[in-house]
Amino acid sequence: MTTLKTRDIIALGFMTFALFLGAGNIIFPPMVGMAAGQNLLGASIGFLLTGVGLPLLGVVALARVGGGLDSLTRPIGRMAGLILAIAIYLTIGPLFATPRTATVSFEMGLAPFVGNTPALLLAFTLAYFVMVALLSLFPGKLMDNVGKIITPVLILALTILGGAAFLAPAGGYSSSSAAYASQAAAFAEGFLQGYQTMDALASLIFGIVIVNTIKAAGITDGKLHTRYCIYAGLIAATCLGLVYVSLIYLGATSSNLAADASTGVQLLTAFVQHTFGPAGLWLLAIVIMLACLTTGVGLITACASFFSELTGISYRTMVIGLSVFSTVVANQGLAQLIAVSIPVLVGLYPVAIVLIALSLLHRWNRASWVYIPVMLVALVFGLFDAAKAAKLDALVPAWLDSLPGVALGMGWVSPVVGVLVIAALVDYLATAKPQAAVTQA
Repeated sequence: MTTLKTRDIIALGFMTFALFLGAGNIIFPPMVGMAAGQNLLGASIGFLLTGVGLPLLGVVALARVGGGLDSLTRPIGRMAGLILAIAIYLTIGPLFATPRTATVSFEMGLAPFVGNTPALLLAFTLAYFVMVALLSLFPGKLMDNVGKIITPVLILALTILGGAAFLAPAGGYSSSSAAYASQAAAFAEGFLQGYQTMDALASLIFGIVIVNTIKAAGITDGKLHTRYCIYAGLIAATCLGLVYVSLIYLGATSSNLAADASTGVQLLTAFVQHTFGPAGLWLLAIVIMLACLTTGVGLITACASFFSELTGISYRTMVIGLSVFSTVVANQGLAQLIAVSIPVLVGLYPVAIVLIALSLLHRWNRASWVYIPVMLVALVFGLFDAAKAAKLDALVPAWLDSLPGVALGMGWVSPVVGVLVIAALVDYLATAKPQAAVTQA
């Protein structure tokens, strides 16, 4: 095969959408909507920027360099790039995101029917990761198994849920919480909550899965790899955007059903029971199970490929090992996983955002001169934000509170932009002088 047919491109886009649509994509948007209330417009825009815009840019950035995170990080040096890659793969893989797909599947898909006990969680996660491992062992079949079979069923279920949110809202808009008191504050809070989906980080590892799927279909032209990756990213971004908007709206108009809800699990459960009766729990179970399963497969596949190449351990052995490890972590419970992951995500996201932005902005003459200082500043300020999120305020310098946007969680932006301008200017001048000397000679 030299090109993909239209139906194969759509299947590739659906597969990409299914890879991204996991636990966080389902449970966080309703809570954003509930807290935003009448200010859901600002919250929605902010959430879409980090939950949809950044993942799309990440896929495009990786498509341009061939789908590998190692190519994207080459300007900062092999060792620094490797450390960053390991941190991202561990975070989005076996330490947080992959186990979370199982715990959310259990709490929203099975617990409403059988109860929530440690023994039942253990039994479910064992069965869940056996299924994930079986699907992950054959990565060349992902487009057929996920894009053409599982995702259409998932999209149908999501269409029913999202349609009900708009056509049969449970009530009027809720009152905005203090953090969402204005449209501007709601935008900033929505922007930060979009971190919880982990999709910007996921885009940095799913790129290689998408490229390998295209290669498995018989496409050898590198330019076509890039083009089809971008097509897949656009399809996935469109689907994700529709899901987020409907779930945020659902949360904003359903607070009367679960005023004391502390998680999206409780809010969604209350909505489907109110709207569809007992059958609503089955609808929600289908959505959650399929969404989390496809993401779990994508994460295990990507992480197994990376660590297999890094360590020399066979891909299949790595799939089994990561599945076993994720099972153990998943049994710590959903609330614990979310609490521990927040500081890590807050620390990594500025670095990931800057990496994606630098790769798309320009082909620098001396890329390392720009990448290294800018990403180093992003890392330092990301670590300060992580310390603050972990309640370790003693480690955070007091002068950081005077930076623009710090109250909105974006205090790192102005230092990063400042260093970027200086580094880009130095790069330009260093290149311009030799050229000028050659011209005069």
